Amino acid sequence: MMKEVLHSLLPRLASLPGEVCVYGKDLTTGETCAYQADLPVVAASVIKLPILIEAFRQAEEGLLSMEETVSIRPEDKMPSCGALTYLHDGLTVTWRDLCVLMIILSDNTATNLLIDRLSMDAVNDTLRNLGCQRTVLRRRLFDAAASARGIENTVTASEMGMLLEKLYRGSCVSPDADRAMLRILLDQRLNGKMPFFLHSEGVRIAHKTGEDDGITHDVGILWGEHPMILCFVSEHTGVPAFERLIQDAALAFYRAGQREK
Repeated sequence: MMKEVLHSLLPRLASLPGEVCVYGKDLTTGETCAYQADLPVVAASVIKLPILIEAFRQAEEGLLSMEETVSIRPEDKMPSCGALTYLHDGLTVTWRDLCVLMIILSDNTATNLLIDRLSMDAVNDTLRNLGCQRTVLRRRLFDAAASARGIENTVTASEMGMLLEKLYRGSCVSPDADRAMLRILLDQRLNGKMPFFLHSEGVRIAHKTGEDDGITHDVGILWGEHPMILCFVSEHTGVPAFERLIQDAALAFYRAGQREK
């Protein structure tokens, strides 16, 4: 089923510039499909998924209290995505709040605060322990000096799929922590890619998006008769065309899974 759907998409994938990558897995049958799924690309905001996992790991081990409060200072505020930049200085939030905002609104201020609190080394150690080799957190967001030196965070479609499967099966941090993370991912507010055609069909999708110049990603779990993982990542591509493919592909994969029941 999944391989047939991917095969139908190959002409559109091949016509796109740059690097476009797809990974899918039917969580009922175990069938997988992949197109350039092991190719590392610039992570954009999809790197926030490993940061979320590390926050819950540290909370599980008593290294972080999710209810501890943080005061947002002017110098903490990052541009673009999220809410915290636009709220008053001195706002008090919890680490749990920051985890939620980092995912559902892709809040960049929340992300950098979490990176500083958790440490990049800890995030990367956990990624290695979970089996990721090409997914790496190398810098804070909006670190222009690091970016100018070519230092970028990277992900692959297949490794994002592996992390999502561990969350689904309760084997990432712990069953309770993994369920809590999935609830956050299900509350995603940025729903113009995989959910575009599926929200009207009542499909639940736990997912994380990312975007930048020439980059657009969406990785997540679709619930249906056949729950499935779908991961779309890209670099140097035509963003509108790839996003339209993501919309169409998510619907095609979901409907194929429904026919399998």
